[in-house]
Amino acid sequence: MSLRSQFGDVRRQLLSGLCRRNVPLGNRGPIVTFSFDDFPRTALTTGAAVLENVGARATYYVAMSLMNTQNSLGEQFRRGDLDSLLDRGHELASHTFSHLSARHVSCDIFVDDVNRGEQALRGMMEKSDSGNFAYPYGDVTLGTKKRLGPEFKSSRGTCRGLNGPAVDLNLLRANSLYGDVDHADAAKRLILENEDQRQWLIFYTHDVATKPSPFGCTPKLLETVCSFAAARKMRFMTVAQVMEDFKQQCDPEFVVKGQKGDGSLRQTSWQT
Repeated sequence: MSLRSQFGDVRRQLLSGLCRRNVPLGNRGPIVTFSFDDFPRTALTTGAAVLENVGARATYYVAMSLMNTQNSLGEQFRRGDLDSLLDRGHELASHTFSHLSARHVSCDIFVDDVNRGEQALRGMMEKSDSGNFAYPYGDVTLGTKKRLGPEFKSSRGTCRGLNGPAVDLNLLRANSLYGDVDHADAAKRLILENEDQRQWLIFYTHDVATKPSPFGCTPKLLETVCSFAAARKMRFMTVAQVMEDFKQQCDPEFVVKGQKGDGSLRQTSWQT
């Protein structure tokens, strides 16, 4: 691991300990969630079927400016893919509009781009996103965590580890699933650790292809990890399903995402 990556890990760990919005996981675990970021079309055309074969559904974090484009991850999603993933029971979540790094722009600019992504989805679809969010590149600052955290049901980063026994909804931990089947053992160890501690394990990746990008995985790796989790009788849930589970037993002060009339974010509370 490079020195830069090590500094990034330290920074993410520090941010994980600040400005937390904790809810107890309780006896819900062990839970496993699969998520796709951006998202490349192969995450749906190939990845979704792999998950569905074991009865799982995924959370897709979408950056709307990427629609109908091509980049190093391959062809990005099309308009019809958004409807398809919802029709198949998967979750559509927010990933900004322009795929900005929160560390490279001001907090105001970043929040405006988050709002723009929300508005783009609402303008295109009857059913908008789920109210869950992921930071592009896993880049988060204390300012954006404080500002955006209470506005969403959950925000996800890329700080590795398990969620629980206290789950920070302002910055969920998640673990990359990259490469080919030779990386399966590390994922299996996480699944076993999650089983032992009865917590919530989130995986994230991008494209799913026989020759994936450095930020994607092969179908074989995804199949191997999904099959192993199913054999260990993990509870497969999308982020939205976990949030709904929390909602059923939450404190009235549990703050979640809402919408103002102008489409901007505001705070609301789930009422028990």
